[in-house]
Amino acid sequence: MEEFHSDKRLISRQTVLRLPRYLRFLKALSDEGERTVSATVIANSLSLTPIQVRKDLASVSRISGKPRVGFAIGELMADIENYLGYNSMDQVVLVGVGNLGKALLSYKGFHKYGMHIAAAFDANSEVIGRTFGGNKVHPMGKFYEVCNKANIRIGIIAVPETAAQAVCDLMVRSGILAIMNMAPVHVNVPPGILVENENIATTLALLARDLSQKIDDKEKK
Repeated sequence: MEEFHSDKRLISRQTVLRLPRYLRFLKALSDEGERTVSATVIANSLSLTPIQVRKDLASVSRISGKPRVGFAIGELMADIENYLGYNSMDQVVLVGVGNLGKALLSYKGFHKYGMHIAAAFDANSEVIGRTFGGNKVHPMGKFYEVCNKANIRIGIIAVPETAAQAVCDLMVRSGILAIMNMAPVHVNVPPGILVENENIATTLALLARDLSQKIDDKEKK
């Protein structure tokens, strides 16, 4: 099981993936004027167990829930944001300005998670020089220069599967250390490079399978 290091202990990948869910839930409560919340309320709302919630939060937070009071929402949110790095804005580059790339460039929510798409690149002359979501599209020939000048370490691949590996290799050569691969294909990277594969089709297929199973179980009852 892949683990991540914090000042307190090793944190599992599963825990890290749950942290944004906790943060969204806590922000919604804060917006409603709530100041405290119990592990039980969090667990019931997110379909988890109170024990799992307490364990996850204890791995990243300096505070602990108090009996009959719960967690201080403001402090808990700050600790989660600090662990996830939302307090420091990371510069990101995007390669591939097709329909998916344009949608990503237009998305305004990245800044909430400490991310900012600093530059976009494409090999298509029809989009090079145009601006989408406030980002001018640069030719691929400038990729290495831009990444090194701005010390960018995170990249998003949104190109067709036939070009994904070549783009991935370019990112690695340009100093990129973490890659979100939106192409529907596996990419190979050297040791030490982080890759998250976000295959929308696969996710939808899994949802369809789970939905079918849920319907079958319901009909059997």
